[in-house]
Amino acid sequence: MEFRRALAVKKMKEPIRHRQPILLIGSCFSEHIGEKLRAGKFRVLENPHGILFNPVSIATAIRAYIEKRVYTADELFELNETWHSWDHHSRFSAPDPQAALQKINDAVNEAHSFLQQTEWVIITLGSAFSYELAENNQPVANCHKAPANIFRRKLLSVEDVLAAMDNTIHRLRFFNPAIKVIFTISPVRHLREGMVENNRSKAVLIQAVHHLVDKFEGLYYFPAYELVIDDLRDYRFYAEDMVHPNYQATGYVWERLAESCFDEDTISLLEELRKTDLAYRHRPFNPETTQHKKFLQDQLTRTAALQKKYDYLDLSRELLYFAQGS
Repeated sequence: MEFRRALAVKKMKEPIRHRQPILLIGSCFSEHIGEKLRAGKFRVLENPHGILFNPVSIATAIRAYIEKRVYTADELFELNETWHSWDHHSRFSAPDPQAALQKINDAVNEAHSFLQQTEWVIITLGSAFSYELAENNQPVANCHKAPANIFRRKLLSVEDVLAAMDNTIHRLRFFNPAIKVIFTISPVRHLREGMVENNRSKAVLIQAVHHLVDKFEGLYYFPAYELVIDDLRDYRFYAEDMVHPNYQATGYVWERLAESCFDEDTISLLEELRKTDLAYRHRPFNPETTQHKKFLQDQLTRTAALQKKYDYLDLSRELLYFAQGS
């Protein structure tokens, strides 16, 4: 008897190679994937505006990177003795407006340079609900705990999402023709909007993304949402809040991502790096034993060979640790 239906994810015809830089932008789920990529020694830049959920805010951020936009003091506002930007996550906020601007513009400059040389952008859309300032219809990426009555909530249509993302894809390609894009829909459930409303929102995003993927070459869809909602399909794969996928679910999605989106050499390298990381994190009860010193020497030899084969990797931390103890 079978008690679940596993989702078979097709191998991409242009898989990611380990040397290729990756920019990630979007919901908090993109940060979980970014953490896995960093652990695998990929060169990544994630969420230069902070966590973003809706397609309009994501498109605004990408355009800012392309244009190398300079934010100014009159674009900030003060709330609770802190200065914020409506385009950015609260991690860019600061008690001093110049400090906030410095963080914002430094991040934009870094993202502009990164986009010039990156080959992959992973865009994770979280919600089709957009919030606007009621006084002037300005879209906001983060409400910064401002009073609810100053905002107006809007469920974006498929056409709204396409208008934002279609133009953004064109501009990305013009800026850097080598860029390829992977779209994902976040499996995080936005239940504060309501359960029915969350499903309406995800449906809008899915429809819009598949339209884009069918239209453009070099655009791909990775089914992170379907892997959690339809493949795993169980509350035991969510955290206690019943909203965010837990460690097991994120790990499962990562494994499927690696299988379908990475080339074979990258998959093999990730396994070697996993072994190296396990050895680096191993802490013996008796570090002075001959057995442990031999273990470290073996790891030093293996890691040095890995560093020589993949000279762009930075394994200096691991090499130093194995050398000092052996």
